[in-house]
Amino acid sequence: MLSRIELWINKISDVCGTVSSVFFILMLFNIFYDVIARYWFNQVSIGMQEMEWHLFAAMFLLAIPYTIRAEGHVRVDFIYENFGPRTKAWVNLIGTLVLLLPFSLLVAWFGIEFSYQAFELSETSADPGGLPYRWVIKAMICVSFVAISLAGIAVVLRSISLLKNGDQL
Repeated sequence: MLSRIELWINKISDVCGTVSSVFFILMLFNIFYDVIARYWFNQVSIGMQEMEWHLFAAMFLLAIPYTIRAEGHVRVDFIYENFGPRTKAWVNLIGTLVLLLPFSLLVAWFGIEFSYQAFELSETSADPGGLPYRWVIKAMICVSFVAISLAGIAVVLRSISLLKNGDQL
Protein backbone atom coordinates (compact mmCIF):
# COMPACT_ATOMS: atom_id res chain seq x y z
CA MET A 1 0.00 0.00 0.00
CA LEU A 2 2.70 2.49 0.97
CA SER A 3 4.74 1.69 -2.12
CA ARG A 4 1.70 2.32 -4.38
CA ILE A 5 1.18 5.73 -2.80
CA GLU A 6 4.89 6.47 -3.17
CA LEU A 7 4.77 5.48 -6.87
CA TRP A 8 1.76 7.74 -7.44
CA ILE A 9 3.51 10.66 -5.76
CA ASN A 10 6.70 9.96 -7.73
CA LYS A 11 4.68 10.18 -10.96
CA ILE A 12 3.54 13.65 -9.91
CA SER A 13 7.16 14.62 -9.25
CA ASP A 14 8.15 13.22 -12.66
CA VAL A 15 5.42 15.29 -14.33
CA CYS A 16 6.74 18.37 -12.52
CA GLY A 17 10.21 17.59 -13.87
CA THR A 18 8.88 17.18 -17.41
CA VAL A 19 6.93 20.44 -17.25
CA SER A 20 10.02 22.14 -15.85
CA SER A 21 12.03 20.87 -18.84
CA VAL A 22 9.41 22.24 -21.23
CA PHE A 23 9.53 25.61 -19.45
CA PHE A 24 13.32 25.58 -19.83
CA ILE A 25 13.04 25.09 -23.59
CA LEU A 26 10.36 27.77 -23.85
CA MET A 27 12.58 30.12 -21.86
CA LEU A 28 15.48 29.47 -24.24
CA PHE A 29 13.29 30.32 -27.25
CA ASN A 30 11.97 33.38 -25.44
CA ILE A 31 15.48 34.65 -24.70
CA PHE A 32 16.59 33.89 -28.25
CA TYR A 33 13.65 35.85 -29.65
CA ASP A 34 14.25 38.73 -27.23
CA VAL A 35 17.94 39.01 -28.11
CA ILE A 36 17.28 38.87 -31.87
CA ALA A 37 14.47 41.43 -31.61
CA ARG A 38 16.55 43.78 -29.47
CA TYR A 39 19.89 43.69 -31.28
CA TRP A 40 18.86 43.09 -34.88
CA PHE A 41 15.53 44.92 -35.07
CA ASN A 42 15.89 47.39 -32.19
CA GLN A 43 12.56 46.17 -30.75
CA VAL A 44 12.15 45.85 -26.99
CA SER A 45 9.24 43.94 -25.49
CA ILE A 46 8.66 44.34 -21.77
CA GLY A 47 6.20 41.44 -21.90
CA MET A 48 8.79 39.09 -23.38
CA GLN A 49 11.36 40.17 -20.79
CA GLU A 50 8.88 39.52 -18.00
CA MET A 51 8.03 36.17 -19.56
CA GLU A 52 11.70 35.21 -19.14
CA TRP A 53 11.58 35.51 -15.38
CA HIS A 54 8.09 33.97 -15.23
CA LEU A 55 9.35 30.91 -17.10
CA PHE A 56 12.54 30.80 -15.03
CA ALA A 57 10.57 30.96 -11.76
CA ALA A 58 8.11 28.26 -12.87
CA MET A 59 10.95 26.09 -14.19
CA PHE A 60 12.89 26.36 -10.95
CA LEU A 61 9.86 25.84 -8.70
CA LEU A 62 8.69 22.73 -10.57
CA ALA A 63 12.19 21.24 -10.74
CA ILE A 64 12.42 21.03 -6.95
CA PRO A 65 9.95 18.13 -6.45
CA TYR A 66 11.69 16.15 -9.19
CA THR A 67 15.09 16.89 -7.64
CA ILE A 68 13.87 15.63 -4.27
CA ARG A 69 12.49 12.49 -5.93
CA ALA A 70 15.78 11.88 -7.77
CA GLU A 71 17.77 12.61 -4.58
CA GLY A 72 19.70 15.36 -6.35
CA HIS A 73 19.15 17.93 -3.62
CA VAL A 74 21.90 19.49 -1.54
CA ARG A 75 22.95 17.83 1.67
CA VAL A 76 26.19 17.04 3.41
CA ASP A 77 27.03 14.18 1.07
CA PHE A 78 30.56 13.53 2.32
CA ILE A 79 29.01 12.52 5.65
CA TYR A 80 25.75 11.03 4.31
CA GLU A 81 27.44 8.77 1.74
CA ASN A 82 29.27 6.89 4.50
CA PHE A 83 26.02 5.97 6.28
CA GLY A 84 24.37 2.59 5.87
CA PRO A 85 20.91 2.27 4.29
CA ARG A 86 19.06 2.29 7.62
CA THR A 87 20.92 5.36 8.90
CA LYS A 88 20.24 7.14 5.60
CA ALA A 89 16.58 6.25 5.98
CA TRP A 90 16.52 7.74 9.48
CA VAL A 91 18.27 10.92 8.28
CA ASN A 92 15.83 11.25 5.38
CA LEU A 93 12.83 10.56 7.60
CA ILE A 94 13.76 12.99 10.36
CA GLY A 95 15.00 15.68 7.97
CA THR A 96 11.81 15.49 5.93
CA LEU A 97 9.48 15.51 8.93
CA VAL A 98 11.32 18.23 10.84
CA LEU A 99 12.54 20.52 8.06
CA LEU A 100 11.07 19.90 4.61
CA LEU A 101 7.39 19.25 5.33
CA PRO A 102 6.77 22.03 7.88
CA PHE A 103 8.49 24.63 5.70
CA SER A 104 6.91 23.57 2.41
CA LEU A 105 3.41 23.27 3.89
CA LEU A 106 3.78 26.69 5.51
CA VAL A 107 4.81 28.32 2.22
CA ALA A 108 2.00 26.52 0.37
CA TRP A 109 -0.55 27.67 2.95
CA PHE A 110 0.48 31.33 2.79
CA GLY A 111 0.88 31.08 -0.98
CA ILE A 112 -2.85 30.48 -1.35
CA GLU A 113 -3.78 33.88 0.09
CA PHE A 114 -0.86 35.55 -1.72
CA SER A 115 -2.02 34.39 -5.14
CA TYR A 116 -5.73 34.82 -4.33
CA GLN A 117 -5.19 38.49 -3.46
CA ALA A 118 -3.41 39.01 -6.77
CA PHE A 119 -6.34 37.32 -8.53
CA GLU A 120 -8.95 39.38 -6.70
CA LEU A 121 -7.12 42.63 -7.45
CA SER A 122 -6.56 41.61 -11.08
CA GLU A 123 -2.91 42.42 -10.45
CA THR A 124 -0.85 43.09 -13.56
CA SER A 125 2.66 44.20 -14.25
CA ALA A 126 3.51 47.72 -13.14
CA ASP A 127 5.46 48.23 -16.37
CA PRO A 128 3.68 49.45 -19.50
CA GLY A 129 3.48 46.55 -21.93
CA GLY A 130 4.05 44.07 -19.11
CA LEU A 131 2.18 40.84 -18.56
CA PRO A 132 -1.33 40.69 -17.13
CA TYR A 133 -2.52 38.01 -14.70
CA ARG A 134 0.28 38.26 -12.15
CA TRP A 135 -1.68 35.79 -10.02
CA VAL A 136 -0.63 32.93 -12.32
CA ILE A 137 3.05 33.15 -11.42
CA LYS A 138 2.18 33.73 -7.77
CA ALA A 139 -0.01 30.62 -7.82
CA MET A 140 3.01 28.65 -9.03
CA ILE A 141 4.55 29.18 -5.60
CA CYS A 142 1.63 27.42 -3.94
CA VAL A 143 1.44 24.66 -6.56
CA SER A 144 5.15 23.92 -6.40
CA PHE A 145 5.28 23.81 -2.62
CA VAL A 146 2.33 21.42 -2.55
CA ALA A 147 4.29 19.25 -5.01
CA ILE A 148 7.40 19.61 -2.82
CA SER A 149 5.32 18.46 0.17
CA LEU A 150 4.11 15.46 -1.80
CA ALA A 151 7.70 14.63 -2.77
CA GLY A 152 8.56 14.85 0.93
CA ILE A 153 5.75 12.45 1.77
CA ALA A 154 7.19 10.02 -0.80
CA VAL A 155 10.58 10.30 0.96
CA VAL A 156 8.88 9.54 4.29
CA LEU A 157 7.10 6.51 2.80
CA ARG A 158 10.31 5.23 1.21
CA SER A 159 12.18 5.66 4.50
CA ILE A 160 9.47 3.88 6.50
CA SER A 161 9.46 1.05 3.97
CA LEU A 162 13.21 0.67 4.25
CA LEU A 163 13.12 0.73 8.04
CA LYS A 164 10.30 -1.83 8.16
CA ASN A 165 11.41 -4.16 5.37
CA GLY A 166 15.14 -3.54 5.11
CA ASP A 167 14.81 -2.72 1.36
CA GLN A 168 17.54 -0.78 -0.39
CA LEU A 169 17.08 2.98 -0.84
